[in-house]
Amino acid sequence: MALKCGIVGLPNVGKSTLFNALTSAKALAANYPFATKEPNVGIITVPDSRLDQLAALVNPQKVLPTTVEIVDIAGLIKGASQGEGLGNQFLANIREVNAIVHVVRCFEDDNVVHVDGSVDPVRDKEIIDTELMLKDLETVTKQLDKAKKAAKSGDKEAIRIVEFVNTIKNHIEGGNPVRSLDVEEDEQALLNDMMLLTAKPVIYACNVDEGAVIDGNSYTEAFKEAIKDENAEMILICAGIESEIAELDSKEDRQEFLESMGLSEPGVNRLILACYSILNLITYFTAGEKEVRAWTITKGTKAPGAAGVIHTDFEKGFIRAEVIAFQDFIQFKSEAAVKEAGKMSVEGKEYVVKDGDVMHFRFNV
Repeated sequence: MALKCGIVGLPNVGKSTLFNALTSAKALAANYPFATKEPNVGIITVPDSRLDQLAALVNPQKVLPTTVEIVDIAGLIKGASQGEGLGNQFLANIREVNAIVHVVRCFEDDNVVHVDGSVDPVRDKEIIDTELMLKDLETVTKQLDKAKKAAKSGDKEAIRIVEFVNTIKNHIEGGNPVRSLDVEEDEQALLNDMMLLTAKPVIYACNVDEGAVIDGNSYTEAFKEAIKDENAEMILICAGIESEIAELDSKEDRQEFLESMGLSEPGVNRLILACYSILNLITYFTAGEKEVRAWTITKGTKAPGAAGVIHTDFEKGFIRAEVIAFQDFIQFKSEAAVKEAGKMSVEGKEYVVKDGDVMHFRFNV
């Protein structure tokens, strides 16, 4: 499945610097609003040490990680929902992503102008939330008018839709993003169809200076408090450090640099894994002489659905899956040794795939 995350934020909060670090593509990181007029798109690999461990044992011709598409969406400003700045275009770009990475500025720097004159991440977040909510309100109001017309005939389904859309409208009018609304399972499909901007899962990337990258600062503390009732993740990241890491050529140099900063891994790794977590995604592997490969699926996917990610024929003609738990593969060091130890299981259509499963599908088309 193609996973797409969009980076949003006010101008000059460090979005393009972070995007560059994520993709090592050189988007224009200039110190003025709208340096990023076209959404820059980068494909980045999902860091997973398990892939390297499997490859070391199998020694395949190719190793293929799973990927995430990152879209650097130009800076939103107050009035974007009315088309201010490059508003409409940006909002359309946000509609197309699975998750939003919202970068907020939590550092002081006299050399980097703030679009509103002072550093206040909570205010900045509210400016963007307001623009996205105004756009959603517009969408929901249109939906409501449509549903009310259909409900006039007494159609029960249409009446149910009117009630549901009304609930969403009231929630937004109360100043709340749609993702903070508890939705019944049977209403989720209706909500998805509306493609509302504030229904998308959010990871807040608090862009801090070097000194605050481990424990945060007063800005990040205030921000954490402001989002405590929201269904969102928050991570600390220093875009400056991340760009320096991205400039280093060797893995050893990067590791040495991280250790000198007191960090165990780059912030961009944590960011990608946070995207996975908030979208409820897991990884399974296929491992053979030709390739060792990681595949992304949603948590709870059954074996035929997981097979379908490789090819639709695998799902249509699914017979069974041979499954090895990752730890067993590592412990016994080969598929043959795992079989000999009786640790390979043969699973049918109802098997729910677990994170890290090493799988081989039998199918007939």
